[in-house]
Amino acid sequence: MSSIKELDTSYVLPTYARADVEFVSGDNARLEDANGKKYIDFTSGIAVCSVGHANKRLSDALCEQLHKITHISNLYYMAPQARAAEKIVKASGYDMKCFFGNSGAEANEGAIKIARKYGEKDGEVKRYKIITLEHSFHGRTITTVKATGQEAMHNYFGPFPDGFVYAQNIEQIPSLIDDHTCAVMIELVQGEGGVQPLDKKAVQDLALYLKSKNVLLIIDEVQTGVYRTGEFLASNLFEIEPDVITLAKGLGGGVPIGVVMTSKKDVFSAGDHGSTFGGNYLSATAACEVVDILEEMYNAGTLKENINYFDAQLQKLYEAHQGIFTSKVGIGMMCGLRVKDAATLASIITKAREEGVMVLKAGRDTLRLLPALTITKEEIDEGFTSLNRALSSL
Repeated sequence: MSSIKELDTSYVLPTYARADVEFVSGDNARLEDANGKKYIDFTSGIAVCSVGHANKRLSDALCEQLHKITHISNLYYMAPQARAAEKIVKASGYDMKCFFGNSGAEANEGAIKIARKYGEKDGEVKRYKIITLEHSFHGRTITTVKATGQEAMHNYFGPFPDGFVYAQNIEQIPSLIDDHTCAVMIELVQGEGGVQPLDKKAVQDLALYLKSKNVLLIIDEVQTGVYRTGEFLASNLFEIEPDVITLAKGLGGGVPIGVVMTSKKDVFSAGDHGSTFGGNYLSATAACEVVDILEEMYNAGTLKENINYFDAQLQKLYEAHQGIFTSKVGIGMMCGLRVKDAATLASIITKAREEGVMVLKAGRDTLRLLPALTITKEEIDEGFTSLNRALSSL
């Protein structure tokens, strides 16, 4: 471990406050570090490893593809990409087409480009403004950092692209729309903002209002998508029809991928957008297998069982530690507990790791839990037992 830390310190830019642990192997929701210590993982790589660590079906599919061809470029047709797009669109239930990139930030960049080209094409007044919510998070590129409604994220990196407007809440959005507004971009559950779901009726009312104004509704489902909230998309759960949806994280099961999908199928023309690696044989194969695995779980009722069992154990934990937690938040397998103060939250994360369970922080005061969707009841029980020990030791 010490040699890896020395290498990291010497050669890797210090953009992460790393925990003092190196993982070397995993199996579904279980991890093992370089010292042989075992853990239950309630983070799944920040909602990425949706089908768990070392999933055999995913590994076999990737290995089979690697033995054939890994990459060729988007100048040619690729069967896995076309199949992945079909699976994603059919699972979504929306009449859309997909563009493939490599990350959530790239997907959101694509969404912004779609909205701005749509705004420029439609009507005489050029529309370019995009409204987002305070406490939102949309990525780390210069543009998506500016789209993010967190002032602290805007330090150092300006000047930024113009045209982003921040609403204090969803109810304020209509009052901020003007002749230059082309889109509204929101997360239905704010992940980095504290695992905060939006009000369903308010979202539905907003969706109807935007359609009446010909303003696009972009739903950032980078973290909520691919069954994380119980349905393939949180948009399905909220019963709305967005114009643009972005996906990433759990779609590749650990292989980098991002997707922007839209009902505005004729906005982009050849040359308007591109990606060297996006949707190549490897990442598209991963997406196909992940969607298949989770769709089978969904149809069999296994996913709902897992979500209900995890939620029940989380509720027990919350009720047993009322002196630490102030509320329980989230939807499906994207859930959290509000902690009484930031210092206590930091202690919980450290103590939990010491007790053999991995958890996350969201916002200033939220303990965030994002387990693999394939997590077993035994793994859930073991993880909450460890988390209870950590909380009792505070």
